[in-house]
Amino acid sequence: MTRLGLHLGACLVVVFVSCGSPADTSSIDSAEHEREILAWRQTRVETLRAPYGWLSLVGLHWLAERENKFGSGAGNDIVLPASAAAEHAGSIWLRNGSVRVEAIEGIGLSADDEPVTSMVLRTDIDAAPTELTLGSVRFHIIERDHKQAVRVKDSSAKTRTEFKGIDYYPIDSGGRLTARFEPYDPPKMLRIVNVLGMPEPSESPGALMFEVDGKTFRLDPIREGDSLFVVFGDATNGSETYGGGRFVYTDLPSADGTVIVDFNKSYNPPCVFTEYSTCPLPPEQNKLPMPVRAGEKVYK
Repeated sequence: MTRLGLHLGACLVVVFVSCGSPADTSSIDSAEHEREILAWRQTRVETLRAPYGWLSLVGLHWLAERENKFGSGAGNDIVLPASAAAEHAGSIWLRNGSVRVEAIEGIGLSADDEPVTSMVLRTDIDAAPTELTLGSVRFHIIERDHKQAVRVKDSSAKTRTEFKGIDYYPIDSGGRLTARFEPYDPPKMLRIVNVLGMPEPSESPGALMFEVDGKTFRLDPIREGDSLFVVFGDATNGSETYGGGRFVYTDLPSADGTVIVDFNKSYNPPCVFTEYSTCPLPPEQNKLPMPVRAGEKVYK
């Protein structure tokens, strides 16, 4: 057994190509690979620790089909941090799927650095949601399973200011696999459920297939721009890693139909750090039966 947790045999990884073959694009100089992973980790932590990154989440408030008052007062539907908002700062109205904010004049609410008293809000279903700012707080509308909610971030959140860093498995070149991309025609619809039990239908363009000890495994990714996004589980979940699985990105398939899957870049979903996220859970076919001891461990 390697640190990755897979029994890789004499050839590190068996990936539909013979050992030492020029087509075996999984091979990489170990020092170069280590530099790549260390740089990836640094970028990952910087992104997390950004003023309004995932560590800044402080609230998730589902909207009712009516007026939803917001402010720092406990009686509001949407309670904001006291340091950033007056007791009552305004209201967010939801009517027939359309969301509008009505703020008290002079309260200091803005969008794109412009004062706001009344405007229709884009949700994260659109290209870019309308982001409202009030003091150190930013909030926008998310949409899940045809329901709308206010996601609240605060740059002064303790989850951000008291962040302890991430624990990792040792960098292991054996965790860098070459998979074969098998396209779906038509694309396959995945029923991915999030941590709140809400289904999030997603389209998979094809399967990532690889072999370990003569057994074939496959993962169904989702295309995101010029990348493939994989929500996967493995036998470490719930003990060494987060119980709800992990994420990993890959490039799109190369001309010969191969894809590098580097599990050293496996990372925790936002739900590891905050209870206010709506993380997707791995579909059954993406739950690997063996431990994958590479990438991020559970956040302690």
